[in-house]
Amino acid sequence: MTATLSTPLSARLSLTPKTTKAGLLDGAWWPRSRDLAAELPSLVAALDGRLGRITRVLVNPTHWPVVPHKVPVTGHIVHVGWFTEQDPDKMILLSYTVGRCDLLVIPPETEPDAAARLMAAAATPGGVLTAGALMSDEAGTGRRMRAARSSEDAWETDGGSARPPRRHPVVGARMIAMPGSMRR
Repeated sequence: MTATLSTPLSARLSLTPKTTKAGLLDGAWWPRSRDLAAELPSLVAALDGRLGRITRVLVNPTHWPVVPHKVPVTGHIVHVGWFTEQDPDKMILLSYTVGRCDLLVIPPETEPDAAARLMAAAATPGGVLTAGALMSDEAGTGRRMRAARSSEDAWETDGGSARPPRRHPVVGARMIAMPGSMRR
């Protein structure tokens, strides 16, 4: 079971339970914007009780238009570093108390259903998927779901049904068309 923390003014965050085996990720965060200076204080506040004082955050600048060097949070300053070698879909938070916390960062424009799936997957105890793998899996799922919806829409607007199967002329059983068969 995962711990999900979300209120209108708090960070949208899902974390693995404290008593489970470690995985590649410690949970997921779904910020409301790409403004790191505005989003980071609520994330740090939400993690304060679990991780202690967060002192550093490491991100890949790919998804953050501006990466500030320092962000003021309640009672202290968080130093922010960036590395292009880091997975662009992951954020690393460091604290004196716990050490390190790796979070999947879900893009703010993600649809709520997809974000819920990603948050649950990232908070799975002992998870072996990286942040990038989770995001590409979800992207594939999203494409397949959109294709299925579009097929359903085409089906509904195209008459909604195929021709019924033909009956065998002698027995009355349904005939199954064989590949390459052109009978009408």
